[in-house]
Amino acid sequence: MTIFEGSTALVTGATSGIGYAIAIELARQGAEVVVHGRNAERGAKAVQDIENVGGRARFIAADLSEADDVRRLAAEAGEVDILINNAGIYGFAPTVETDDADFDAHFGTNVRAPYILVQKLVPAMIERGHGNVVNISTVAADKPAAGAGIYGASKAALDLLTKLWADEFGEAGIRVNAVSPGPVETEGSAELGDIVEGLGRTRALQRVGQADEIAKAVAFVASPAASYINGVVLPVDGGSRAERPAA
Repeated sequence: MTIFEGSTALVTGATSGIGYAIAIELARQGAEVVVHGRNAERGAKAVQDIENVGGRARFIAADLSEADDVRRLAAEAGEVDILINNAGIYGFAPTVETDDADFDAHFGTNVRAPYILVQKLVPAMIERGHGNVVNISTVAADKPAAGAGIYGASKAALDLLTKLWADEFGEAGIRVNAVSPGPVETEGSAELGDIVEGLGRTRALQRVGQADEIAKAVAFVASPAASYINGVVLPVDGGSRAERPAA
């Protein structure tokens, strides 16, 4: 498929998990992918994997917790037609055990980094008259999850920015949406053991999702097929279960 032929996509956090799957999917559909990550070895592997499926890619390392490094990433990425704000961190702790470093890390990476990338990359999209931003959110952004207050709050902020940017840039032809995954099987979620499997059983489909399922949804939202979808936070979570009456 060549849906994105001639387009350049920057995917943050693209060396593993959902970000890696998104990078592969966009490359399969014709985009040249700027792979972002922190580890050069994993970045080189992601680029090689993209080339192995016939795609084009290059890697840029950056620490998204550092504002100046985010600005450098935007400058080195150059003209970007599709921005996928996927990279994020998630820590789990109750409020009384969350310190300043945890708080700052979540909001720095999950909110400030996407904000800076939009600030730096969208103006050129406006000049060209087209562009797409897709933010990766989470079901924890609108439903409280025990121990995930800071993570959920940071993603809730990103959801709000998604809707604001959709209005701010929509007149110029720039669409901004978010995809909100449910529990997904990735290298990172594997570290949580049975927790993710248990979350899968809370979904209507009674299973966890796969990274490529999220990637296909992201590719659709960024594609011309979704040309009238703007300011949406799209749940890709297997569906909510109906409330059961108490026994």
